[in-house]
Amino acid sequence: MIGALRTPEQQTVTVFGGSGFLGRYVVSRLAKRGYRVLVATRNPNPTYFLPMGKVGQVYAIQANLRYPASIAQAVAKADHVVNLVGILQEGGRQTFDAVHADAPRLIAEAAKPGATIVHVSALGADANSESAYARSKAAGEENLLRARPDAVILRPSLLFGPGDSSFNRFASLARMLPVLPLPGCDTRFQPVYADDVAEVIVRAVDGAVKPGIYELGGPEIRTMREMMEFVCEITERKRAVLPVPDAVARFQGTVMGALDKLTLGILPDEIVTTRDQALLLEKDNVVSQAAIAEGRTFEGLGVTPTTIGAIVPSYLVRFRKTGQFDLKRNAAATTPDLLAPRSGGAASDFHPERASGPAAVNPPSAVRTGH
Repeated sequence: MIGALRTPEQQTVTVFGGSGFLGRYVVSRLAKRGYRVLVATRNPNPTYFLPMGKVGQVYAIQANLRYPASIAQAVAKADHVVNLVGILQEGGRQTFDAVHADAPRLIAEAAKPGATIVHVSALGADANSESAYARSKAAGEENLLRARPDAVILRPSLLFGPGDSSFNRFASLARMLPVLPLPGCDTRFQPVYADDVAEVIVRAVDGAVKPGIYELGGPEIRTMREMMEFVCEITERKRAVLPVPDAVARFQGTVMGALDKLTLGILPDEIVTTRDQALLLEKDNVVSQAAIAEGRTFEGLGVTPTTIGAIVPSYLVRFRKTGQFDLKRNAAATTPDLLAPRSGGAASDFHPERASGPAAVNPPSAVRTGH
């Protein structure tokens, strides 16, 4: 016997990491879809999420993935569970193993048997990688599937969008440094718009995505150098890019990581690249041919990914040398009097035939005589 169908308004989605960069897109889309959303985060700020939904629709709760009891409380009434939590650098008790490897299994075991599980991993997940980050991501996927084989796992490439830590970081470096030392210069990426990933997550919650591992990459493949040059073009800054050999990048990462810990994290994030991050930059971060052939991509899911050119320029203009509101850049080249009834002189650019208003319809003589 088929049970009664339930609308999104009658279902609850718990989103771990909902206050993060990707989380804000996910929570917004879920709220627009009508779901009731519990944002599980270590430091909840209820007022932050109020504009994202109706009164009482989005609610922030305190939860820490290192404590099973905290997880169990967060998912006790959830019909769907989304895990977005991830870190790029270890700090204190926030280790790769605790956050990436162990937490997915703890979430799956605490969730109700029939709850949908959607887990966001990373395109570089690899059990055999030298990078602890990549190994922990792969371990998290394996642990999750052992507990819940029906989970949906998403592996996005480099995420972009307003507030990202990728293109904004590139722009900050271009503003700070006259020469840009760049590790992984020739490493390829498939930058993916965060809102496109959020769309896939919502479809998975809707039940429109089959269980499995999906690789999500944008429509363009660009090297690290090409992305940096793209940012310099947008921000109107001429910068020389200096490729950093892998061995040098590893050494620098070891030194910078140690300095960052010794200074208790006061170094600017833009200049800190750890050894583990340097290792990640040595391998391409693009969708595999196997995923393409099997339809485990955006295109296979019926989603058209967004290009960086359509989004990134809109939020990087603030990094321009003369600012976003440069009067000289925004000023018209000539006096804008196309609709004037008569010419104001040789330099007035009086061309009523080009205008879309009354002066283009009525001959200048008719305007002057009042006919």
